[in-house]
Amino acid sequence: MPTSSRLCLFDDTGTQEIQRLPLPGDKDGVRFGFVPDLKPGARYGLRAHGPFDPARNHRFDPSKLLVDPYAVRLDRPFVYHPALVAPPGQRLDSAPWVPRAVVTDVERDAEPLPSSPPGFIYELHVRGFSQRHPDIPDPIRGTLKALAEPALLDHIQALGVDTVELMPSAAWIDEAHLTRLGLTNAWGYNPITHMALDPRLATGGPADMRRAVEAFHRRGIRVLLDVVFNHSGEGPVEGPTISYRGLDNALYYRHAEDGSLVNDTGTGNTFACDRAPVARLVVDALRHFVETMGIDGFRYDLAPILGRDDDGFSPDAPLLKAIASDPVLKDRIHVAESWDIGPGGYQVGRFPAPYFEWQDRFRDDVRRFWRGHEETVGDLATRLAGSADIFGGNGRKPSVGVNMIAPHDGFALADLTAFAEKHNEANGEDNRDGHGENFSWNHGIEGPSDDPDVLEARRRDVRALLATLFVSRGSLMIVAGDEIGRSQNGNNNAYCQDNETLWLDWPNADRDLSAFVARLAKLRREHPALSADRFLTGGIVEGGAVEDVVWLSETGAPMDETDWREPERHFLGMAVYAPRRAEDEESERAIVYLNAGHVAVEAALPQPRPGHRFRLFLRSDEPEAPSPAVPEGQKLAVTARSVFVLIEESPN
Repeated sequence: MPTSSRLCLFDDTGTQEIQRLPLPGDKDGVRFGFVPDLKPGARYGLRAHGPFDPARNHRFDPSKLLVDPYAVRLDRPFVYHPALVAPPGQRLDSAPWVPRAVVTDVERDAEPLPSSPPGFIYELHVRGFSQRHPDIPDPIRGTLKALAEPALLDHIQALGVDTVELMPSAAWIDEAHLTRLGLTNAWGYNPITHMALDPRLATGGPADMRRAVEAFHRRGIRVLLDVVFNHSGEGPVEGPTISYRGLDNALYYRHAEDGSLVNDTGTGNTFACDRAPVARLVVDALRHFVETMGIDGFRYDLAPILGRDDDGFSPDAPLLKAIASDPVLKDRIHVAESWDIGPGGYQVGRFPAPYFEWQDRFRDDVRRFWRGHEETVGDLATRLAGSADIFGGNGRKPSVGVNMIAPHDGFALADLTAFAEKHNEANGEDNRDGHGENFSWNHGIEGPSDDPDVLEARRRDVRALLATLFVSRGSLMIVAGDEIGRSQNGNNNAYCQDNETLWLDWPNADRDLSAFVARLAKLRREHPALSADRFLTGGIVEGGAVEDVVWLSETGAPMDETDWREPERHFLGMAVYAPRRAEDEESERAIVYLNAGHVAVEAALPQPRPGHRFRLFLRSDEPEAPSPAVPEGQKLAVTARSVFVLIEESPN
């Protein structure tokens, strides 16, 4: 810890440092003091005195103005400048380039919605979402204020979204290499303060987020916030000193035995979340968002770091347990990205209750099936059934897994069917960044095409991918804009593209596709056979005498070992049952056919129950087609590259 600390007060403009006050208190490693008559609106920073001894992981430097980690509002965004990294010997005051924290009165009376599984999640980039929307006033485009506008709320509600997940909104700084390239960090996964919102997104401070959340709540939509507690934007050892590094570098960051920073994040540093002050900061930040803004829950970036100590990851880590047991947080929604690049970094399926988890296996197995890989029907069936191989233990349910086809960090959904290779040249790293294996395809032409047949084939595949997602067991997620056909021009790592690559192209939105997504969500919502929160195992349905799932071949009979092992099989049928929801209801049966082949398949339907018939509710190849009943005994031509959904119904 520092040998002494100073509170630096600034004038009303934040330009002139007018006073430095010592913090005389010292208890349990915390420096503190009381300043009489310090009113809301006052601007301040911190300076820490102590040894600058990198060999012992100490980097105290009073020439560096430091931002309070507990600040809840900043007067300006972070800006990278060489002064932030200048060594102490230069005595170069960094204050001109560091935001001032603003003393802020916040009300802690916000009310989240009642907690439940996240359902249908809509991952949303705040700036990119509204930046090009014609119905949003220019002054608030790209901000949290825009999210409360009816034009955006109406669109999201019409889709049938249960939960909006906002990508990081905490104040962040651009990486040095982006500054040199003339680029900016658009995604925001490089935060400094974890409570203060970025002033570019929240010009009105915490009140902007609260108003946006309340607007969603009035529509019955929950709001999750993507939080980044695995590292800070101070980066590697040659990075800036803005907050934690100057306050107590040895405490906040994990170091290797040789004194180098541990880099389990790929960003240059890693928070030591097993240490009590760091864990307390995380819990306090989460409580702040719930109590003052009504946030319904959180998505944790590179979440294994929250459960890692010097011996590795543990599901019983103190911080994970502290979040799960905290009286304010225990009933909130907690979604973990269950991997990082540290040792033992892949932990999907190992997070304890109440954590939900992102599902990369679903993403890859579904893409491989539709791309045409051999021997993929077994993996697809496992994913559609809820991924019990990953989440089936300890009494968990399929909703624990968040299924997705295209999350923010990768290809846009439309680009999956238009680019066989990534095209990240605009990022300035010679296309080295981003995932190399994407299981994507291009229909014979890489990128944009004027060929109507190619364009229609791509649109058809996008609809098939979406339909596959919506008939799967588990929670599910799409990225905002994928429902209107967004493209990133083949860039699968658009984190630094604060431009039309990332901003949604509302004027050219594919409204037919968004209507298709809304129809999928409605179908899922109204038919429990497609959405019941229980794994499909082939066991007998409660209250009935039928299996919960039967995997069908095109003959209408259950698939046998030969069918499952057929390398060239690209067709899968799924007959699913849901238990009765009430005594006077009968169990519901749905049939789903998925044909990733390039020719139609004549599928024989199973026998309907007496007094029932099958109705074709949805076909992804012709989303506007009517919903005819299928006569008993008639075969169904399941067209190439399509998903068909039938519901068994009583004509009466």
